[in-house]
Amino acid sequence: MKEYLPRIVDKELEELLDIMGAVLIEGCKWCGKSTTGRQHAKSMLEFQNPDRKDEFDNIKNTKPSLFLDGDKPRLFDEWQMYPVIWDCIRTNIDHTGLRGQYILTGSAKPKEGETMHTGTGRISRITMRPMSLYESKDSNGKISMKDIIKGKDVSATSDLSLEDLASVVVRGGWPATLDIEGRNKYKVASEYVKSLLHEEVNLIDGVERNPSKMLAVLRSLARNISTPVSNSTINGDIKNNFEDNISRPTLTDYINTLEKLFVIENINATNLNFRSKSSIRTKAKKEFVDPSIATAVLELSPEDLVKDLNLFGFLFECLCIRDLKIYTQEINGELSFYRDENNFEVDAILRTQSGKWGAIEIKLGAGYIEEAAQNLLKFKNKVDISKCGEPTFLMVLTGANYSYKRNDGVYVISIGTLRN
Repeated sequence: MKEYLPRIVDKELEELLDIMGAVLIEGCKWCGKSTTGRQHAKSMLEFQNPDRKDEFDNIKNTKPSLFLDGDKPRLFDEWQMYPVIWDCIRTNIDHTGLRGQYILTGSAKPKEGETMHTGTGRISRITMRPMSLYESKDSNGKISMKDIIKGKDVSATSDLSLEDLASVVVRGGWPATLDIEGRNKYKVASEYVKSLLHEEVNLIDGVERNPSKMLAVLRSLARNISTPVSNSTINGDIKNNFEDNISRPTLTDYINTLEKLFVIENINATNLNFRSKSSIRTKAKKEFVDPSIATAVLELSPEDLVKDLNLFGFLFECLCIRDLKIYTQEINGELSFYRDENNFEVDAILRTQSGKWGAIEIKLGAGYIEEAAQNLLKFKNKVDISKCGEPTFLMVLTGANYSYKRNDGVYVISIGTLRN
């Protein structure tokens, strides 16, 4: 049996099971939800098991509370296939008042109206993503995000080369890739996309969706990765580059479906207060949950990225946002970005639950560090610190090898040294 690599959400799951009756782990397929859930469960039901479908259907139609029988914590894998389990769990927790009873995993959100209650106060939620570089052991983890937020001096070196970074972008954070030797590991993301196009987008609600049109949407999102992009821009891009035509309602449905399947997620514009009267652009960025989805739909290899450093830079940003999302979630923080009408932009703004904040520029190569640092210092002067407070950190997150704190206080951090 393959060794389990601990995930950052393990601690969050343990803590929530101590205070809540049930916890839902949700995220895209293949990111490791079931494997993580099994580490904390004493019994489980795999609702996607075809050999037990008739049995599960009979229980659902006669006495769904029978699903709850078993040692606790009890895991329900892909719970959205039998949404009745949600209300059963909520009712059971109401009656017993017991904590740490149930774990649910889900790779899609159920159709509206299939559950009667919200689960507030009984069922907590955790979002799980593919592995960060620290979880997959590609980052040595010598620099803690918590130390940066506290303003500590740091110093570390990463061994990841440009070619290594290209490899982890194309491979992605899928746990299944970590014990695959050679170039076959790059095929996992492609297989994920095939499953997504031909199965998941239809299974979510029983609505048939055209695989070629969905692929065109994914390709357009990949071509516009790490940028704020409107649906009309995506539609125009599809028409110009993929010779396909998608109606506005269909495009909206396809993008909503990808969000419900946790394939893409929005990075919202920041709500910090600013001195400047420049209008702030509020359109969200649509970011893939893992950069390998973009490279898979565009059929890119690591060598292709090294030959096109501009595209590589956008994909590297997607990888960094994935890792920052994972690290920020542990401290109940949130990630946003800034862009104004003059196209002055900062890639990420991290805010903690207590209101502390920091600004992050993401640059693949060392040659852009100075420009990025000056951009951050300029951004600091735009913020109304009387309302937001001083930033606790300014950081250039880079693919270069060295991590340190500059004399002007700006951190330069290699992604290959960062951890939660």
